[in-house]
Amino acid sequence: MSGAERRAKKQLYKDALLENFSNFKSTFIITVDNVGSNQLQQVRLALRGRAVILMGKNTIMRKCIRDEAEKNPKLANLLPYIQGNMGFCFTNEDLIEIRDVIKSNTVPAAARGNQIAPLDVFVPAGPTALDPGQTNFFQALNIATKITRGAIEILNEVHLVKKGERVSSSAVAMLNKIGLRPFSYNVEVVTVYEDGSVYDAKFLDMTDDEIIGRFGAASCKLAAISYAIKYPNKAIVPHAFQKTLKKLLALSCATDYTFEESKTFKEYLANPELLAALSAGAGGDAGAAGGAAAAAPVEEEEEEEEEPIAMFGEEEAADY
Repeated sequence: MSGAERRAKKQLYKDALLENFSNFKSTFIITVDNVGSNQLQQVRLALRGRAVILMGKNTIMRKCIRDEAEKNPKLANLLPYIQGNMGFCFTNEDLIEIRDVIKSNTVPAAARGNQIAPLDVFVPAGPTALDPGQTNFFQALNIATKITRGAIEILNEVHLVKKGERVSSSAVAMLNKIGLRPFSYNVEVVTVYEDGSVYDAKFLDMTDDEIIGRFGAASCKLAAISYAIKYPNKAIVPHAFQKTLKKLLALSCATDYTFEESKTFKEYLANPELLAALSAGAGGDAGAAGGAAAAAPVEEEEEEEEEPIAMFGEEEAADY
């Protein structure tokens, strides 16, 4: 291939890459370690009309993105992720559905010598199809066997390969002899890119409740820190109002001044019998209101003590 042909081919790839970034709102960064061309083709067929997979050399990808980043600086956020055996999957559809289609195409594979095991491999106990003449092989691997009906039987389950370790040649030979293909490979969805934001694909599985919970916890911590260093912001507004209301209720209960919110508390304080009946009787909101009324005057005694974190409850205060 001449130099002119190579340049033309690179330009066609650059045009296709940038066109996909323009036409699709979301991009998966995928890895294809141990994935064959036929398996990748099956994934492409499953995504036809819904998503586009584009592979290529990392050096060409980086150059295309660096050149385009001068016009669109958001694309520069992708550069740290262009490494290893990776590619892009562009889509405008639901990310979870597309991710599931990509990962659903899984192909079983035999172990290969010196590869890193992606999971633990166990050889199950039980009969095999091997003849008694191969017992020496099992003895070399310290695998207990016996002869049953003219075939070798493994007595106990054997932990042959540990996750994260390299597969030995003897383990490969053993797995091949008993016909076990322990590993399976698929296109992995690693990262998501959307309008300049890059985040781990695992966050796609977060539910709305989890997101709200994380946001709430972060808001509480922000408010606690802001309140402690006396830095006003929107996060502390509801807590500041809450603490101020508690002080006003305490003052109202200790004086003759009454306002709408303090009437209930003052009624409980003025009628100890009613308060005792509510506390002993039942429960629920009335008991909680009585407890709050009884605790209100304590605020007056501890008014000089600044406890900025106490507004989040005992559990949150303990963390700070």
